[in-house]
Parts: sequence; structure tokens; C-alpha cells
Amino acid sequence: MARLEYISPEGLRLDGRRPEEMRKVTCQMGVLARADGSASFRQGNTIAIASVYGPHEITRRRNEIHDRAFVTCQYTMASFSTGDRKGKSKGDRRAMEISLVIRNTFEAAIMTKLYPRSQIDIHIQIIQADGGTRCAGINAATLALIDAGIPLKDFVISAAAGYISGTPILDLNYVEDSAGGPDLPVAILPKSDKVVMCQMDSKLPIDMFEKVIKLAIEGCHMIYGVMCQEVKRRAQTLSESRGVVAT
Repeated sequence: MARLEYISPEGLRLDGRRPEEMRKVTCQMGVLARADGSASFRQGNTIAIASVYGPHEITRRRNEIHDRAFVTCQYTMASFSTGDRKGKSKGDRRAMEISLVIRNTFEAAIMTKLYPRSQIDIHIQIIQADGGTRCAGINAATLALIDAGIPLKDFVISAAAGYISGTPILDLNYVEDSAGGPDLPVAILPKSDKVVMCQMDSKLPIDMFEKVIKLAIEGCHMIYGVMCQEVKRRAQTLSESRGVVAT
């Protein structure tokens, strides 16, 4: 069997993108009526929906923190989100690990001290998966938190970059992610470029690490622009519905 060529001699990837090119990004806030805040985020064929509930009274007293809010996060993938139709276990270790990572990431951005002895719940579901699911989930959750009116120190924006066939590439799809090369999901606070999450699933040559993480951060700023436009659109819509003219 011929080896799959991830980068053509012309410098194009399997889906026709350049190495530094991102898939099309779209997002929408306020997609769920019963949540305090909600949003959908689509990147290529990957779709994430996030909902936020709270701040509300602590569900379990043992989780109460006297000087700040307790943040929970549940990340799940719908059983129909991939080509594999096998049912997903509630105790899926990967989903639990990603839930913990996302929770820690948002604890660095939410102004939790404004809500002592309360709880904020973040729910993320991937309804279609084609690579970059945790990044899409983080971006959807950021918009859902803003939709819920929960103060953040800054947006939390996430993107991933990798390294295939000797080339750093931005925003890996499922086929590229399955190649077994390094995948580097990053989340930043874009105003300061502070990195609040950085993971790597396999080894990456040290001389390439700086190039790959720089590419991921550049991807975060591309997504930031799209998300800012959606926040402005949502604010305009809410203002008009309440008879207030937004400036």
C-alpha cells in the first residue's frame, strides 16, 4: 500500500489547505433557550455546543469555597459524532481528562472571587468530530460564559498546531491528527498572549517546538477575531430586543 502523502510537492495538504491555513470558523451565541448561556462553535467539520449554568447555589456542600466560585466542567462526545458508532461509556477516561483540563483552563480566566460560595457549571458536547475537538469545545465554552454574563479576565481562545512530514501545520483535521505526529493544543488569553493551556500528545523535536507553538498562537488570534464579531452581533441583537440602541 502506498504511503499517504500529507503534504504535496506543491505544499498543499489533503484538504487543499496550506500548512498555515485554518479551516473555516463560524460561531453563534444563544443557541439554547434554557441555559444561562450557550454557544455553538464550528471549525471545518468539527462542531461543539457549550452551555453554562450559574452562578448558582453549591450542589454539594463539600465543594463550597468561601472566597470564590467552584467551577465544574463536563466534556462529552456524542455517540454519533464520529464514524465509530460504538456507544461511549460514561466513565470515558479521555473525556474525563479533557474535562479536568478545560476546568483548570477556565479557572484561570473566570473572575471566581466575585461569586464566593457558588457554583458555575460548564457543559460541552461535541456533536461532530473531525479533529481539534477540545479546542472547539474551549472556544464554545468561552462564548457561552460571555453569553451567561459571567465576567472573564479575557477571552480564552484555543487552537492546535502539529508537525507532519517535516512541516509545522495549523489546525489538524482527523486524518492528519491520526497520522501519529505531534499535536499541540494551546489556549491563550489573547490580550496578553498568556498561555493558559498547552498539551502535547507525542514527542516533538525541540528545535521545532517554538515554531509549532507560535503557529498555534497565531491560529488563536485568527479565531479571536471571529469570536469578537459574534460577541458584538449578540450584544447588538440583545440591545435591539430590549429597545436599547448599542453604540
